[in-house]
Amino acid sequence: MSVIPLISSVDLTSPLLGASVAELTAWVQQQGQPAYRGKQLHDWIYHKGVRSLADISVFPKQWRAEVADIPIGRSSIHHRAVAADGTIKYLLQLADGQIVEAVGIPSDKRLTVCVSTQVGCPMACDFCATGKGGYKRNLARHEIVDQVLTVQEDFQQRVSHVVFMGMGEPLLNTENVLAALRSLNQDVGIGQRLLTVSTVGIRDRIRQLAQHHLQITLAVSLHAPNQELREQLIPSARFYPIEDLLAECREYVEITGRRVSFEYILLAGVNDLPEQALELAKRLRGFQSHVNLIPYNPIEEVDYKRPTSDRIQAFVNVLKQQFIAVSVRYSRGLEADAACGQLRSRKQ
Repeated sequence: MSVIPLISSVDLTSPLLGASVAELTAWVQQQGQPAYRGKQLHDWIYHKGVRSLADISVFPKQWRAEVADIPIGRSSIHHRAVAADGTIKYLLQLADGQIVEAVGIPSDKRLTVCVSTQVGCPMACDFCATGKGGYKRNLARHEIVDQVLTVQEDFQQRVSHVVFMGMGEPLLNTENVLAALRSLNQDVGIGQRLLTVSTVGIRDRIRQLAQHHLQITLAVSLHAPNQELREQLIPSARFYPIEDLLAECREYVEITGRRVSFEYILLAGVNDLPEQALELAKRLRGFQSHVNLIPYNPIEEVDYKRPTSDRIQAFVNVLKQQFIAVSVRYSRGLEADAACGQLRSRKQ
């Protein structure tokens, strides 16, 4: 399995969450402590869920007092919304007071966490509640990893899958996303193939991601079968033609040997027609890929509607007839403001 490289090192003021055993060992030695305390610190952060260095009982009392103000990097739960199906959406308050969303999605023996990578999002997709709320900043690696640990602790169940499909565009925060992927894989212990990074498509960033030869899943938010409609739904698409995006995706498949998942939100009367399904199939023919169709979750800010079940099935049938791998992914927890950014918008 490919190894996700270390991106940054720990200094005396950085939150410790997201750091590797090696980084934590170097840090404790800088503090004049023996090297084995690095492994102890790692265990308490990732497996015991400690939130303050002062609470690590295996450390000397005097040293705990000296480092008590150094942050581990945990957030607090600002709000928690529980849906009938067991899905829980969290609003997490960060150290600077900013609020981000994370979602815990239980199913059978799995627990999937949907994490955010930015406070808000600069992409301003026309159908997206997060995009309507504007952009504040990137999340640091500890703020991404913290979302997974918070959900894991609240559910009292080990997280099995993580999808980077929450607030923000992950490939506009590549350094911290790569650092968080490394930590989730090597520190939290989630297999690379169980980690998914979603992107709307940023020029050259998919190619750059491919160079790391990771075994993660790449999910590309396509949402339209042609450039004209894509620009209508995704303003940034005018800077990145769909032909160029798909060419870069093909390079990703060639370099990594991993198929690409294409996310396609179905909007009634906009992009859900059978002829549009046929156009999409022609674009993806011969591509090592999979299409995830996502019936739209309505938001108050725009008038888009969810297609009927018959319209969804007709779209699926066309893709299958064209030998395109396809599945329909219904969002969980509709009662809990299912669309990304909805709950944050309401509570703020």
